[in-house]
Amino acid sequence: MTSASDRLAGERLDYLAGSLADAAPADPLALCDAWLRDAFARRESRGDISDPTAVVLSTVALDADGTPRPRSRTVLLKRLDADGAVVYTNLESDKGRELRVTPRAALLMPWYPLQRQVRIEGPVEEVPAEESDAYWASRPRGSQLGAWASHQSREIDSRDALEARYAEVEARFEGAEVPRPEFWGGLRIRPERIEFWQGRAHRVHDRIVYERSADGARTGAWERHRLQP
Repeated sequence: MTSASDRLAGERLDYLAGSLADAAPADPLALCDAWLRDAFARRESRGDISDPTAVVLSTVALDADGTPRPRSRTVLLKRLDADGAVVYTNLESDKGRELRVTPRAALLMPWYPLQRQVRIEGPVEEVPAEESDAYWASRPRGSQLGAWASHQSREIDSRDALEARYAEVEARFEGAEVPRPEFWGGLRIRPERIEFWQGRAHRVHDRIVYERSADGARTGAWERHRLQP
């Protein structure tokens, strides 16, 4: 039987879904918003984007000798505006601890059926407590309990042990509101570089990158360039 791996080199997909004009807007956040709206519309019309908010967050872990180890995982994007991109997590998880040591991250927003992706890079900071509180209050109760039950990224003996932890937390907060744990909150990636990728025929893809200008931190201005694919 031929393995899936044997098929990889021969796989070919023609990218014909669209184009990214040189006349892209001056503000990359406007284009991010438009593409995100397109992703939601695609889910509603075709259903082939299961979650437009699913993004890949990459951080850097450092070994004891200082060797950098890039690490990536899928998380959910919960806010995207002029202040940056916000995700929520257990701040004692691997990514939370890694970002305390190296507070910079890369975020990849892949919308494969649209043959598009957006890359956001920049420094990371915790969001204010009141912002985390507001989002926490909007979460389903089960998700709140799950955050309390999970020592995220730490080892556990079995699934049964994890279910037992959840049951303990459920009993502890029975009949009461579930407060936000101090170890749980939001992380904001403040963009310094945003790249838009649109698939095109013959692998001659469109790539437009925005980078903060020299005074961009003060004025909010961006410099825009087209990159070769």
